[in-house]
Amino acid sequence: MLANDRQKTANDLAAQPFVELSFGVIGETLPADHGYGLYSAIAHLCPDIHEQAGVSILTIPGIPDRNRKIYLTDQSRFRIRLLGDKISSVYKLAGKSLKIGSHSIRLGIPQIFCLQPHSALRARLVVIKGFQEPEDFLEAARRQLDTLEISCGLEIPPNLENLPDRKAIKIKRFRVVGFGLEASNLSDEDSIKLQIFGIGGKRRMGCGVFVPSRGKL
Repeated sequence: MLANDRQKTANDLAAQPFVELSFGVIGETLPADHGYGLYSAIAHLCPDIHEQAGVSILTIPGIPDRNRKIYLTDQSRFRIRLLGDKISSVYKLAGKSLKIGSHSIRLGIPQIFCLQPHSALRARLVVIKGFQEPEDFLEAARRQLDTLEISCGLEIPPNLENLPDRKAIKIKRFRVVGFGLEASNLSDEDSIKLQIFGIGGKRRMGCGVFVPSRGKL
């Protein structure tokens, strides 16, 4: 029954238009692990975001200094996906300053894009509660795809040491472990569906959000 309820919710959301807002970012640095801090700062300015279904927030890319910090560049963007009729609820972030730990950034005027299909997608970090070993994690991820009726190849990419790409996010006092994921051979419909729903939890903190495989995440 629970799986059927989730499928109905997924079908209801997938039938509605989703968009991605991409804000320019003005600032110098951010914590490398800033998913929770970014979501907290956004929710402070847009408190109704807690109640919105289907919201995904991507972490902001930058150049890592290997000391738990990233340097922002002209290409650094803040990106958020949500239902098209909810644009006004986050458009007001334009021009606002965000405090994330000891770091401060300011957001520019957003560009708005419709989601486009890609046959190959990648998520930087996916977390699934109770699954922290690669094989069990991958099977759990495949079960979630089955629930969404998404058919594709799925694998954990290797890291620089040729081991499964294990990563973690800090949420308050807790460290949540997950893995990078790559999806391949997606149909157009399944590609859009995966970009809307992702895999796993914490998607408002940058986890389980899929983007085109080309380029850096």
